[in-house]
Amino acid sequence: MSAALQWPIDWETNTAQAAAWQVAQGKCVTRPATQAEITPATGQSSPAASLAFYRKHTESLLKRYLYASMQVGRAPSILSDPVARGWASSRPVRTFEDAVIFVLDIESCLSKLGSLDRELLSRVVLQEYTQAETAILLGMSPRTVSNRFALALDRLTERFLKANLLVLPH
Repeated sequence: MSAALQWPIDWETNTAQAAAWQVAQGKCVTRPATQAEITPATGQSSPAASLAFYRKHTESLLKRYLYASMQVGRAPSILSDPVARGWASSRPVRTFEDAVIFVLDIESCLSKLGSLDRELLSRVVLQEYTQAETAILLGMSPRTVSNRFALALDRLTERFLKANLLVLPH
């Protein structure tokens, strides 16, 4: 005889029969766990799946911001004070004035983020450090940097969507 356990019922396919067998054996029958019980409450809602789709678009907007701010003759101050928002941000940049408005709009969105979010976005996207190098520079674990960078991109994406810098497809 084998030393392995022998199950009287195939548990994966016949859960109703398994519950009946447990009742017959005098064992307690428990209900399946709900999603709220499985997922720990962290106080933060997970980002919408649509925001994860826009992460690359948000990164490309930040790179465009770096280029436009250099053209305007202004260093990209990701840690700047809040600036008033312009109206022409959703249009392609064609003139010097459009470039200035675009830079001010991006800086306005960036100024609404927390300092750690701005630091992560600055290091990874604008300065092109890897996430591992950023972790060393900030004294964090690479996994923490990876998770917080994704959340920072999602927060910035939300700001861009509210400011009409990114447009959802219909």
